Amino acid sequence: MSLGRIVLSSGRSIRLTELRMSSTYDGMLEGYPCKYINDLKVSWLQRQAESAFPSTPVHLVPPSREYPDETAGAFGPVEVLPSVACIGVFNSTALDPAMDGSTLVVAWFQPAPEVPEGEDADLALRSIRWEELAQDYEV
Repeated sequence: MSLGRIVLSSGRSIRLTELRMSSTYDGMLEGYPCKYINDLKVSWLQRQAESAFPSTPVHLVPPSREYPDETAGAFGPVEVLPSVACIGVFNSTALDPAMDGSTLVVAWFQPAPEVPEGEDADLALRSIRWEELAQDYEV
């Protein structure tokens, strides 16, 4: 059973079979979101995905960054990532017809805790280059 289905820009249909979500800034007790903190958050999300799924390729979708306040503080200007960090396992038909299917773990940030689905999925997710990034598997 899949949690959702996305049709990529290439026309390939992929199925979301596992989804992990967390608050981007959960546990941030002091300071404010800035480039340094956000770079740590982004690399942490990628490491989490690689650690959770060590035998599957991981692709990090570069997050959007907003700058709501032009005033720089001690750590530079305020820079905000989307509020939900996500790690998803996607599956599709095989790249090689002799195999059973293909898979890819994707890490991304999104504004709300919603399952990405269909044409409502973020353009960055729909633009994944599946044929270059995914890995075939046998059952």
